[in-house]
Amino acid sequence: MEFDMFAYVWLPLMIFFARICDVTIGTLRIILVSKGHKYLAPALGFVEVLIWIIAIGQIMSNLDNWISYLFYAAGFATGNYIGMILEERIALGIVGLRLVTGKPADELISILKQNNYGLTSMSASGTQGPVSVLFMTVSRKKLKELIDIVNTYNPGAFYTVEDIRFVNQGVFKEQQKARKHFNLRKGK
Repeated sequence: MEFDMFAYVWLPLMIFFARICDVTIGTLRIILVSKGHKYLAPALGFVEVLIWIIAIGQIMSNLDNWISYLFYAAGFATGNYIGMILEERIALGIVGLRLVTGKPADELISILKQNNYGLTSMSASGTQGPVSVLFMTVSRKKLKELIDIVNTYNPGAFYTVEDIRFVNQGVFKEQQKARKHFNLRKGK
C-alpha cells in the first residue's frame, strides 16, 4: 500500500488555507455590510464564495478523505480568528462612548477638549448620588487612546461603548474636512 502524499498532506493543507482565506474575507465582508460599504462588501462576497466553491469541490471530489474534513473545519475556525484580529486592527467605523463618573469630571473634560475630543457633558443623579455624564463620538482607531485618558484622569469610571453607523454634524476635524470636500464638489 502506497501513501498518497497529495491526497493526505497537500490537498488538506490547500483546503485549510482556502478556508482561512474565505472565512477571513467573510468576516470582513459582514463587518463592511454592517458599516454600509455598498461596493466593497459585494466584491469581497464574490471572492469569498469563489474560494469556498473551490474548497468544497475538493471535499466533494474526495469524500473518502476524512483528513480533509478536519482541515476544512480547522480552516473555518482559524479564518474566524484571523478575521476578528484583522477587523480589530483595521478598526473601521465610529463608536459612541457614554461615561458616568461619581468623581468630578472637570479635569477630564478639560484634557479631552485639549486633545480635540468633542463631548457633551451633563450633571445627573445616580444611585449613589450626583454623577457627571459625558457623551463622546470617536473613530474606533482613537478609542483606545480615549479610554486611556479616561482611566488616567477618572479611574474606575463606568463607561459603555456602542457602534454607530452614521454621524451627522459634530466637531470632528476629519468629518469637517469630509463635509467641506463634499460641499465643494456640490458647488457650494
